[in-house]
Amino acid sequence: MARIAFILLCHKDPEAIIDQARRLTRTGDYISIHFDARGGKETFEAIKDGLKDNPNVAFATKRIKCGWGEWSLVQATIYALEAAEAAFPRATHFYMLSGDCMSVKTAEYMHDFLDRNDMDYIESFDFFASDWIKTGIKEERLIYRHFFNERTQKWLFYQSFWWQRRFGLERKIPDDLQVMIGSQWWCLRRRTVEWILDFIKKRKDVMQFFRTTWIPDETFFQTLVPHLVPEHEIQTRTLTFLMFTDYGMPVVFYNDHYDLLISQDYLFARKISPEAKELKKRLGDLFAAKGVQFKISNEGRSLFEFLTGRGRDGRRFSQRFWETESSLGRDRELLMIVCKKWHVAKRLVSQIKAKTDIPCLEYLFSEENTPLPDLGGIEKSLEKRTRHRRAWVRMLLDYFETNRMVVCIDPAGLDLIRDFYNDRSGTRLLEIECEFSDEYLTGHAKRTGLAGDQTPEDALERLLPTIRADINHEGDRIRDAEFENYDRISQSKPPEENARPLARFLDISEDDAREIVSMHYLFSD
Repeated sequence: MARIAFILLCHKDPEAIIDQARRLTRTGDYISIHFDARGGKETFEAIKDGLKDNPNVAFATKRIKCGWGEWSLVQATIYALEAAEAAFPRATHFYMLSGDCMSVKTAEYMHDFLDRNDMDYIESFDFFASDWIKTGIKEERLIYRHFFNERTQKWLFYQSFWWQRRFGLERKIPDDLQVMIGSQWWCLRRRTVEWILDFIKKRKDVMQFFRTTWIPDETFFQTLVPHLVPEHEIQTRTLTFLMFTDYGMPVVFYNDHYDLLISQDYLFARKISPEAKELKKRLGDLFAAKGVQFKISNEGRSLFEFLTGRGRDGRRFSQRFWETESSLGRDRELLMIVCKKWHVAKRLVSQIKAKTDIPCLEYLFSEENTPLPDLGGIEKSLEKRTRHRRAWVRMLLDYFETNRMVVCIDPAGLDLIRDFYNDRSGTRLLEIECEFSDEYLTGHAKRTGLAGDQTPEDALERLLPTIRADINHEGDRIRDAEFENYDRISQSKPPEENARPLARFLDISEDDAREIVSMHYLFSD
């Protein structure tokens, strides 16, 4: 049966460290602790004293001072690994943790999971080919030597960097290594750890290389594992659930996140707030429990993005106007149909195409696979369509050899609508007002990743009012914008009443409009 040796790097809060070590070893697992030398000798002695009677606790072979982005974090991990490998011969897996991590499953679940999957779990993406690094220096992390800490010695860090660049002092990456990158939170099998420790002793050139790379805790183990282990024995993922805000800061979990955390397909989570006493107690009690069944819905990241995005007008990732200088053309007219129920708008569009000669396109700014003509590749990317929105629509008008065109837009795209209204072309807007049953909202939550098939009913009941309010808010924002040439048809109105606004929108007769909206299943789910 699996036995885990947890590798804990920590630097503060001795009482929390003692509690964490006792909790994780309670069910027969082990822990090896590296306490940062900056934390003070007295604090470290207090931790040792608190755990002196626990045979399942070991301490790193050496304590060093650690700094973010430095080799010291990797070296501290190696010291803790060496201690764990020697002290716990029955350990089958080694799991990297920080003091902010908490288990979100039972030990029983973890052991069974690792027994069923004979794999190493570590994020390991190609350093140069992947987009794992979003901002800042990339290849410069490797090809130049970094002797100073960018956070605490900024001037020296950049002076050294620029001098090396100026004089062409680049260095080669070891020939037999493919540098990989990923999260520092991994779980490795004993055989893999033994191979790594043996490699460290033999390959002084590789050790020297990584000692002067920048942020090596994101590349060292991530490179060595695929170098030493067959690819089919590696799962390129972490078993620790963590999220980042759109400002690059780690999401912190509090007392009300218990249900969300235990439903994710992970074994641990970080960061848990120090103030979340109730959450820590519940998760601590859960770890030692027996026979617990978990419903894995795994919608945590999508739900976080949805909830934090609500009401944040002008947020960082909102759409930007890249093409303000381009225009559809003064003599052209864009007809926008806005509807949250995409299938309803698509049904209406199919009738418009059948009854008129107006070209109609579906959700071309929201749906990757919407049918589009070949326009040289720009049509293949949602990002390109949105960034070059006016030029893109102008190309479509040229392609169809028309001055009028219908497009469908999601109500969330208010900035998109405003941009087209600011154009010199003529613009019309038709909103389709729909009713939203709980069944539809549940399906919507699952389609968008806010819920899964295993999401508990009580969690859905709490989520549905929020989704309904969010949809209503989108509609209110569109009406509050007071766009010119705005019309609305509604699910609650008969075809005779809906025909008049549709006729105005399309500039057709009311009889033709009535025929279009009389489709008996137009609004059905």
